Amino acid sequence: MAIKGSGAAAGRSIMRSTSSEVTAEEFKEWLRSFDTDRDGRISRAELRRAMRSIHVRFSGWQSRCGIRYADADGDGFIGDDEIDSLIHFAQHHLGLKITTY
Repeated sequence: MAIKGSGAAAGRSIMRSTSSEVTAEEFKEWLRSFDTDRDGRISRAELRRAMRSIHVRFSGWQSRCGIRYADADGDGFIGDDEIDSLIHFAQHHLGLKITTY
């Protein structure tokens, strides 16, 4: 899937639903577009907003589980170095189609 345009709006258009197949890099770009405070990390609220944007039923409990699963340093956020773990969580627990190529 080609990425068109730039900026947050373009990043958000990468994934439109759970049936969209994206690469890991596209997923990362898409997820970063929800970093509303631009601190370079994804908070629980930002993760929940991202998942809901593609119509995934994503409860507060699931967002906590996703953060805990991927948050290697325990700071409560997902940093760039932890996104690969979040990708694994999304693939195996949410059924998102994320490829490595």
